[in-house]
Amino acid sequence: MRTFHEALEAVETYSPAEERFNNRRKTVGIFLGPLLLLALIAAPLPIPGPAHRLAGILAMMVVFWVTEALPLAVTAMLGPVLSVILQVVPVRTAFASFSDPVIFVFIGGFLLAEAMFVHEVDKRIAYTALSHRFVGKSATRILLVFGGITMLLSMWMSNTATTAMMYPIGLSMCAHLARGGAKGARQFALVVMLITSFGASIGGMATPVGTPPNLIGIGMLQRLAGTNVTFFHWMALGVPVMIVMFAFIAVQFHYIGSRHVVIDAGSVALLREQLAKLGPVTPGERNVLIAFATTVVLWVTPGLFALLGADDTPLSRAFGQSMPESVAAMVGATLLFLLPVDWKTRRFTLSWDEALKIDWGIVFLYGGGLAMGALAFQTGLAEAIGRGITSWLPSHSTTSLTVIFTGTAIILSEATSNTAAANMIVPVAIAVAQASGVPPLEPALGATLGASMGFMMPVSTPPNAIVYSSGFVPITKMMKYGITLDIVGFFVIIGMVLLLGPLVL
Repeated sequence: MRTFHEALEAVETYSPAEERFNNRRKTVGIFLGPLLLLALIAAPLPIPGPAHRLAGILAMMVVFWVTEALPLAVTAMLGPVLSVILQVVPVRTAFASFSDPVIFVFIGGFLLAEAMFVHEVDKRIAYTALSHRFVGKSATRILLVFGGITMLLSMWMSNTATTAMMYPIGLSMCAHLARGGAKGARQFALVVMLITSFGASIGGMATPVGTPPNLIGIGMLQRLAGTNVTFFHWMALGVPVMIVMFAFIAVQFHYIGSRHVVIDAGSVALLREQLAKLGPVTPGERNVLIAFATTVVLWVTPGLFALLGADDTPLSRAFGQSMPESVAAMVGATLLFLLPVDWKTRRFTLSWDEALKIDWGIVFLYGGGLAMGALAFQTGLAEAIGRGITSWLPSHSTTSLTVIFTGTAIILSEATSNTAAANMIVPVAIAVAQASGVPPLEPALGATLGASMGFMMPVSTPPNAIVYSSGFVPITKMMKYGITLDIVGFFVIIGMVLLLGPLVL
């Protein structure tokens, strides 16, 4: 599967029982959403008219997102459209968030990821690492390196696309072991598939561009709470979370799946054969790495200034003004259209036809979610919700709110898209924190990271659905190890956010 679009198509394969459940869920949502909209508009709520109508729109959107009655991006677009139709705000206000600078961080990151797929940079990285002499015939080292590569790639690429790329590599290794009658091959296949899915989701938490909920949380903190979270600062929090969670699953999967497995020479030869088929490094691969490295350097340079104690110098301020993260992302993306693969034919690293294959739906989903969050604050609805929820809570401390919203986000991520979960829970976390008189940073960060979980079910995340289709992952096993990781992640996120959040941000 060589494009993000094709990776998403792979997720649409469901068993007959899952298909029936999805159809019933969508049917319920398509009728329940509008009914809830009308009911709330008719209800005598003690809030101003625009906030009253917006409450109905948001309630319908939540139902549509949870039930997936409409495509997620369509639901996100529907919110601002209805806000104009029902005279909540003027049209320019409703659609202003679609030009937010963070939108261009999304677009630049997606273009870089698409270029990695087109030129198979991801495959070269994977096969080079797996066929290295250090890995050899050790099942544990293969598992560790395979999961580690998946995790590191997903820091910069979509976790769905990363899983779709690593999945056939892992599947071919497992199939070779199974055909050869290797001891423990079936259990090894289970942990290889799970570390592919879990590793991709964990890796996405480490950088702002790793998964859409991260940029949603960053954007909402900036727009709704006036808190700026830079690329470097996010990594200072996200990377430790990623490392601790990956260490847990690596140790767990070693004991349950790779400890007693014997890898034959044929499996190692298979990986080296695949690497050899890629041939020498191509101009396209080299160009992608140049563009990628340039973008990452531009992203982390403000953090390096801070580490050197030079963040308040004229040079640092000038760099921050002329090279914000959105501009850095577009600089890297533009290089893909400037660096030639074949100058004689004027063929460049990425063509526009290839660029059109990125997931534009996520861009619309982000813009719509950010728009509705901003409108909730502008109309006073967020303040009303915050006061209402605050009155129910037994404790209003930073710690208690972080615990509540991290747990809520994790539960919600099991029932709906991670991106939709972040759109729903992060603005509420900010509103409740502000109504409680505590800084919204920690509760919002907990909600953002919690929304990237969802390890229990095939329908929880696209990576889960992809590896479940292999036939090596019984749903009971995914639930068993998924809920364990959800629980571990809950405590890791809370601990890291409360410990590192105030320090690095």
